[in-house]
Amino acid sequence: MERTLCILKPDAVRNNNIGNIVAMIEKAGFRILGMKLTRLSATQAGAFYAVHKERPFYGELVTFMSSGPVVPIALEKANAVADWRTLIGATDPAEAADGTVRKLYATSKGENAVHGSDSVENGRNEVAFFFSEAELADNA
Repeated sequence: MERTLCILKPDAVRNNNIGNIVAMIEKAGFRILGMKLTRLSATQAGAFYAVHKERPFYGELVTFMSSGPVVPIALEKANAVADWRTLIGATDPAEAADGTVRKLYATSKGENAVHGSDSVENGRNEVAFFFSEAELADNA
């Protein structure tokens, strides 16, 4: 089983789409191991997205991710990383496939509703950024 991290970003929380997106997650067969409503400081958002520090969008991303509450969700499933990335769709909602999270709930490339880990290793590391093992429910 793989783990991956979903973050419902400030726009998804602000637009009251938590339940809608969680329903899509459950319908797609993911097991939710942990979920919490929290707010990232700019320092925390910067640390989480440090891999993008040299990219031109880094500052905007950090500002956006610390602009309001977020909901990190630890997910588990066979092929979790690839399946989650398929379910969320392309970063730009205009390019996302019909029925994907971003097509349904994102408003722009910058405010794209959700985060998804891009590799199995990053999935493990990103889940650990938000959750201790003691916080994760192994409901297998």
